Amino acid sequence: MNLPLEDIKILDLSRIYAGPAGSMILGDLGANVIRIESPKGTDSMRDWSPFVEGESTYYLSANRNKSSVTINLKSETGRLLFLDLVKSADVVLENYKTGTLDRLGIGYETLTQQNPKIILCSVTGYGQTGPFSNEPGFDPVIQAISGLMDVTGSAEGDPTRVGVPVVDIYSSLYAAISILTALRVRDKGGEGQHIDISLLDVQISSLANIASSYLMSGYISKRLGNQHNNVVPYQVFQCSDRPMMIAVGNDKQFNKFCEVLNRPEWLSDDKFRFNSSRVENRDELTEQIQPIFLTKSADEWFQILSTNGIPSGPVNNIEQAFKHPQVKARKMVEEVPHPTLGKVKLVRNPIRFSNTPMTIRKHPPLLGEHTVSFLQEELKLDMNEIERLQSEGVI
Repeated sequence: MNLPLEDIKILDLSRIYAGPAGSMILGDLGANVIRIESPKGTDSMRDWSPFVEGESTYYLSANRNKSSVTINLKSETGRLLFLDLVKSADVVLENYKTGTLDRLGIGYETLTQQNPKIILCSVTGYGQTGPFSNEPGFDPVIQAISGLMDVTGSAEGDPTRVGVPVVDIYSSLYAAISILTALRVRDKGGEGQHIDISLLDVQISSLANIASSYLMSGYISKRLGNQHNNVVPYQVFQCSDRPMMIAVGNDKQFNKFCEVLNRPEWLSDDKFRFNSSRVENRDELTEQIQPIFLTKSADEWFQILSTNGIPSGPVNNIEQAFKHPQVKARKMVEEVPHPTLGKVKLVRNPIRFSNTPMTIRKHPPLLGEHTVSFLQEELKLDMNEIERLQSEGVI
């Protein structure tokens, strides 16, 4: 069955997570994604533990459905080799510091001379313009600068980094969305273009209700741990065995919640009847709710609350999450062959099409695994020429 992007070729110069995760999404959709790496290896993600027989599990998480070709872009021969590849490519994705491509002689203007329809997507910490444009961008630093850390963590504790690289993850999604949009524009008769994705822009845009509360009312949201600034009760409660998240999102659900907990008096109490008053009196209500949840296990409470339409769920560790019956039913883990590890378990793409099912067609590639075959097929180089390039450190 044809995949949506199988006619799209992407030269992926990106490293770490935000760029590679974005190109992985496009690879899942069928695009021919070719990682362009230094012969010595430049992606520090390959060096991050834990390892399985020498392979970084971090690297494995963001590089399925790709090939790997090594080219030394700092050499003139390597630069020209790359520009030859640009002629037949649709997209170049990169996340070097601002200005690096120009210094390497492969900036946007140079790329368009080779291919006027090329789309260049640049993912940087702070964008191509502005006083911070030359600063390096790293997920936890952006979490700090954007205000995300200040609203994450307990009220009494320190500002807290989110446990996964959310800024990188969000940025990878915007990179994929923007590339798809640019392809659509080009297909309708337009030219290629340069896409400027900034991690800081992405995270500022992802502040959602926190941003709106400040911009519209001047309210600066506070760090409340697992509680919600605008909704009560919407937090973690400790059950007899482990914690549980309760998300009572509106007054109708709160009415049912009172019924389930056998506390009808809360419905006639002006301090608790409506969400606005519950927000003002959250501590008093929380103190009354918590002892009730200690009387049953998290699983017992989930069954009761779920039956009554109240959103809730036990706080799982990672092992429990992957053993969750819904995760298993949705087959979110797929095993694929790997040249050195035998098989690797990878998390599947969450997009489900009715007519174009996606699979993991390629394992995360070894460094330079496809260099020889790719140059033979794409540039029609013979083995003598390839061996010469290898001996000169170009590939």
